[in-house]
Amino acid sequence: MTIHPIALKEWAVAVDALKQGRQILIMRKGGIREETKHFQIESSRFFLFPTFEHQRKELIKPEYQDMLDGTLSGWNPQQTTVTIDTFAELALDIEVSEQPELDKLAPFHIWTDHFAEERLKWKRKNPLHIMLLRVYSLNHPATLPIVDSYNGCRSWIQLEAELSDLDKRPVLDDAAFAREADKIKMILGIKT
Repeated sequence: MTIHPIALKEWAVAVDALKQGRQILIMRKGGIREETKHFQIESSRFFLFPTFEHQRKELIKPEYQDMLDGTLSGWNPQQTTVTIDTFAELALDIEVSEQPELDKLAPFHIWTDHFAEERLKWKRKNPLHIMLLRVYSLNHPATLPIVDSYNGCRSWIQLEAELSDLDKRPVLDDAAFAREADKIKMILGIKT
């Protein structure tokens, strides 16, 4: 099956953490140039599009800063291609509106407490989406030209390429993913 797939833009270091099974969540409020005034889930299955521009070492916990160095080592702002090697399925979208809820999630992600707090405060009336993702590595990554429609501060983009090979393997097996998801749901008091 050939599709013009949708992708969610995310920091390259976060994509790497997801690919390595070091976290199963991302936080979303939406980009500055979103079409709506708040973040919306546009698809429950999507590729992850690694971005580099806004990554900063002081926003990543010290134990993950070496990962950031790795993502930035081969990147330059004039880059004309991007490699898509990660696919995700949304397992659960949790809306967080209060700081104590967000604080409970600190052990489950790579970002500093300060950065997580700033994400929550931005567009304060809107909740922060905590997206639990079942992540897959593509067995055959695709290198795509970067086109203008990929640029800008928005969350979702349509890849201007036909990707027909979805040969993929889960980053975490079913049991490992369930354990991590259950820990997050338990700490937030979410009944399943």
